[in-house]
This record gives sequence, structure tokens and C-alpha cells, in this order.
Amino acid sequence: MNSSTFSKDEENENILPYNYLAERLVLASIVTNPEAIFIVSEHLNVHAFYLKPHQILYKASLVLYGEGKSIDFITLTTWLQDNGYSQYIEDLSYIVDFLSQIITIAFLEDYIALIYEKYLRRLLIELGEEVVQAGYLTEIPLETLLEKIEEKFLILNFKKQKKLLKSSSEILSLVLNEIRQNIKTQNTQIFPGLPSCFIDLDALTQGFQKSDLIILAGRPSMGKTAFALTLAKNVAENSELGIAFFSLEMSQQQLLYRLLATESQISYAKLRSGRIIKEEWVDLNDCVDDLSELPIFIDDSPSISVSEMHFKIKRLKQDYEGKLGLVFVDYLQLLEDPSKNENRVQEISRITRSLKKLARDLDLPIVVLSQLSRNLESRVNKRPLLSDLRDSGSIEQDADVVMMLYRDDYYNTNSLEKNSIEIIIAKQRNGPLGTAKLDFDPHYLRFATKKKTL
Repeated sequence: MNSSTFSKDEENENILPYNYLAERLVLASIVTNPEAIFIVSEHLNVHAFYLKPHQILYKASLVLYGEGKSIDFITLTTWLQDNGYSQYIEDLSYIVDFLSQIITIAFLEDYIALIYEKYLRRLLIELGEEVVQAGYLTEIPLETLLEKIEEKFLILNFKKQKKLLKSSSEILSLVLNEIRQNIKTQNTQIFPGLPSCFIDLDALTQGFQKSDLIILAGRPSMGKTAFALTLAKNVAENSELGIAFFSLEMSQQQLLYRLLATESQISYAKLRSGRIIKEEWVDLNDCVDDLSELPIFIDDSPSISVSEMHFKIKRLKQDYEGKLGLVFVDYLQLLEDPSKNENRVQEISRITRSLKKLARDLDLPIVVLSQLSRNLESRVNKRPLLSDLRDSGSIEQDADVVMMLYRDDYYNTNSLEKNSIEIIIAKQRNGPLGTAKLDFDPHYLRFATKKKTL
């Protein structure tokens, strides 16, 4: 290496992780192969290179590439001279000596991966130093500091999971393997997704699909939370996968009181007051034993951001050995946007986009409860429409599935649909629209597949 390029101060610095040979080989590939800059620019920024001369040479290559010019020794030397970087021409000459070692760019992505891995390690060290410094900022609330640190950690994690482009043949191979797997399991698994255990609903959705953002919307008192709890219980019971339930409105105890009332068929009011007879006490204990076996994990933080949620789910997946199946959020309009510098519609838009990214990153279905606009109350037909989603059109845009709850007997005392609830599939990106009707017991908040009449 040309020692004249580096100052004594640089030599005395603590050397951070980097791969000298990989950086030189990638730069040499750019000079000798016209296709190389296209591949490298897709995955590395200037700071992914550690050494200053390498950063300058890569920056020069990117500028020439952006201007549509060829990248070779002459054009790079000219750019360095014209932009006041003549001292790096000697480094370029040294890199050109590597040209004889570059026969093919077949292993270029391997060299890129080596550089990127060292770059992430440097970012991790930088984050660690920020954490140490943040610990001394006593004038800033601890919760704010922790939230910022968690957000930066998640950004670093996203960088780690950066994906390379795949060819259609590679993707088709994965699809074919998935189809083969589905064929093998078709005798034990009717639907490709996680079934809700409500036959008519599952026939429409084919179960809850991985990476889907599912909106469960309804007006107050329609039974959104009760239905979400029932879905959580059904999936946990039948798949043996963990369920994460984020409740921003109700406490953990309130949720479990509701679930106990549904399962034991003892009213919520009796459970809260303790007016339980001996026979009911036996049933209640049996329900507690059964529900205690289910892997349902509840977080009742009243104010939480999507980044905090991401961190907690990641930790839960790790603690539960990755066997997490479904995430519930109750409810969308109570989620916090850390920026808080925009109006509420813009905030909701940012939150729904973050939730969709979260579903894709975790490769899990996320069911998010949402309020509907009160405007529907002024209509004659009060069945909800997509346009009734409250606060933002981005909810409809970002969601893969939108389910809406409607009870006709709630609005019409003379309704022919007594003790019945409609689950309206108002949007489904990869499936049909339709309505699944369930029996609903408002006394115990209990849902059941509708009995077929002959």
C-alpha cells in the first residue's frame, strides 16, 4: 500500500474493521469491466469503503457512471485532476496493477458482501459509541433515548437484511418448492395460510397469509376486540404458534377477563364482581387451565410506536425460538408516530406504511384493528364501505386485506339477522371479495360458524 497517501494521524487512529483486498478488487473490477459499476452501485454507497482513497475513487466512478461516461484509467485520472484530488492518482495506478488478477466478475458479489459486512460492523461500533454518549444526556427523558436507539438498531438490522436481485428462474424454483410442500401437507392443512377456524371466512381468505397487512375495521361496539381475541385463541390453539397481541386501549387483565367470559360462558360482569356459583367456578378453572396452555403474549403499553413494536416482536421471536405465527394490534389510531410533526392523516399514512414493511420484514401476518368514520351513521344503509376507513386513504392502499364487521341487529331492532355478524371482505389483494356470516352471542361476545339451514 502507498504509505504516502495516509497521514501520521490516520496511522495512529484505532483501525476499524475493513477488508483491504476486497475493496481493491472491487475497484479494479469497476475499471476493467463495464458491467461492474452497475452491480456495485446497487449495493454499496461511498462510505461502505473504509479507506479515504477508495472512497474518492469510488465516488469518481459513480459520478462518471451517472454522467454516462466510460470508466477507465484515463477518465478517472482526468476527473481526479479536475476536482482537486490529484494526490489519489497514485492510488489509482496501484489499483490498475490489480487488473491482471481480475479475470471475471463472477465473484464480484462475494467481494461486495465482504465489504458490506465490514461496513455494518463499523456502523455497529458507531451505534455503540452513540449509546454510551446518550447515557450521559440526563436532560433527555430515558424513554426518548431508548426509542431513538431502538429505531437506529432496527435501521441497522434492515441494512443487514438487504436483499440482492433474484432472477425469475430462482424465484420460480422457490415457488415450485413451495407448491411441492403444499402438496405434501394438503392432507393435514386445508389452507395455505393460518386458518381462523371459521369455515366461510377461511374459504374466502385461504387463511392468514405471511407478510400480509390485514385491517379489521368496525364502528365502536361492533365486536372488533372480541373477534380479534377469538382469532388469536383459535390460531394459537390449532397451530401451536405464538401470538403477539398489542393492546393500546385495554389492559392485559381486561383482555383476559373478556376471553374468560367468552370461553367459560360466564358474563363479564359476573367475573368482575366475583358473583360466581360453585358449578361456574369449576368451569372457570377448567378454562383458565386450557387458556394458560396457549402461547398468547400480550403487551398493553398505552403508547407505542411501530419501531418499538418491531423490537419487541423480534425479541419475542428469539425467546420463542422463532415459532411466532400472528401479530394483532388494537388499534391503529392509538399508535404513535415518533416524528409528530405532521397532521394526523399524514401520521396514519406513515404508520400504515411502517406496519406493511414490518409484516414483510417479519414474514408474518399482522392484523390491525381500525376505527371507521362516524359518517356511516348518517346513511340509511350502515354497512361499512372502504371509504369509511378513518383518517387516511393509505389504510386501504397499504392493506392486503380489509375486513369490516357489521351487525344489522345493532342498528335495526326488527332485523331478521338476530345474533348474527357479517365479516365483509372489502379488499383482498390476492383473493375474492365477499361476506362471511357468523353467529354472534353479544352476552358472552362469542362467535361461531353459522349453522346451515336446510
